[in-house]
Amino acid sequence: MARQQGWFALILALVIAASSVCFSQPFQLGLDLRGGSQLTLEIQPTKDITEIQPEQVEAVKSVLDRRVNGLGVSESTLQTIGTNQLILELPGEQDPSKASRVLGKTALLEFRAQKKGTKDEIKELQSLRSLLIRVSNSDSSPDGSKGIEKNDELVKKQLELLNNSLSIKDRAGSNAEQIKIIKRALNQKILELFEPAELTGKDLISAGRRQEQNLSTWEVTLTFNQEGGNKFAELTKSIAGTDQLLGIILDGESISEASVGEQFNVAGITGGSATISGNFTADSARELEVQLRGGSLPLPVEIVQVRTIGPTLGAENINRSLIAAMTGLFLVAVFMIIFYRVPGFVAVIALSFYAIFNISLYALIPVTLTLPGVAGFILSIGMAVDANVLIFERVKDELRRGNTLIRSIETGFSQAFSSIIDGHITTLISCIALFYLGTGFVKGFSATLGIGVVISLFTALSCTRVLLRFLMSYKTLRRTSNFLPGHQIPSSLQ
Repeated sequence: MARQQGWFALILALVIAASSVCFSQPFQLGLDLRGGSQLTLEIQPTKDITEIQPEQVEAVKSVLDRRVNGLGVSESTLQTIGTNQLILELPGEQDPSKASRVLGKTALLEFRAQKKGTKDEIKELQSLRSLLIRVSNSDSSPDGSKGIEKNDELVKKQLELLNNSLSIKDRAGSNAEQIKIIKRALNQKILELFEPAELTGKDLISAGRRQEQNLSTWEVTLTFNQEGGNKFAELTKSIAGTDQLLGIILDGESISEASVGEQFNVAGITGGSATISGNFTADSARELEVQLRGGSLPLPVEIVQVRTIGPTLGAENINRSLIAAMTGLFLVAVFMIIFYRVPGFVAVIALSFYAIFNISLYALIPVTLTLPGVAGFILSIGMAVDANVLIFERVKDELRRGNTLIRSIETGFSQAFSSIIDGHITTLISCIALFYLGTGFVKGFSATLGIGVVISLFTALSCTRVLLRFLMSYKTLRRTSNFLPGHQIPSSLQ
């Protein structure tokens, strides 16, 4: 008796500890329960790399991971899917456009010196670029059409001037499309006036941002490693005090052309630091900072799918999942008590313990709960019930043979043991295979089902046994009629 009380106290202590974990530890909810955005990214081959290898996928993933961390989105996950796709989940993020802009760019930063004798050409192109900016700014709509149409005649004249100056023959499409064509051509002509890159972003060790003094615009700060600092000093020294500019080019687009003062013609700009000024807003400076700190993507990435789940839908998913879980538990409890009486009541208590142990482990590990994960938990309840049913059926068989109640209970547990172990191990093997070979939601389903199977073994073979033995210490509960219907009770036990 003392031994049974000791086991009962131990299980009770475990239940109390698990309950405290449930109330004190936050649960990690997945995208479908919390709401947020999911982006599917596909790694694109290049001329040099036509077949994407696993190590290249890992290299892209590493860079993207740094960029995502730079965005400051908490609890984000980035998983590899297949041979060339990645799935990024941003819980709580309802606007994936910012992440799309930051993740999809290669962020190749280059510093180039202007070619000698191109002073007049660069001035003319800069003048055309200023005109193009004014034309673009006349637009007040997101797609660039509404504002342009308001000043249609003026815009058409300005676009015609730009097209003629740049010798652009393709003049079809809307004004907004024309602006894109002109911008691309203008940028290409500016790039042709600069030497090949002597310094790139690979020599960066950090990037930051700060607001320009007395201005509302922002600038991006750069810090190079020693080799990069030396290159930057040599580069600035070579053009200091001349009519050559320093071109700062990002992803093949010139974002700034800066002059270097004559005072730097002896040693150049030393110290290994530089700034990029390009009329950045706080957000655009932040995005460039994140891209530069994350490094350049070894292969281009294309965002092939964006899925957003609102917080309202997430809350509705949680409510429906809770209702499904509670309904399942209630129906199982009613079934067990009606068909198995006192053992059924014990099984319900053991199932309650089972649910508490499960949920506390989800918080401790932690397990990211998704809808498939909740389905795995509910399915594991069926496994836990099945183990109890196997035990109680063996107990009833022994009672029908005329064995005493205590002997029937012990024999029932012994005979059901191998069947329970076999059933749980085969299910556990399936869960392990699904977890390691599956992806995304399949992993969540297999994780919660696998945890449930292991805990089911403990509650069925330990909690149910201890509780049943403890209750059998009370004489009124030891009646055979509490285990078998009256017409099935052998005459020797009546």
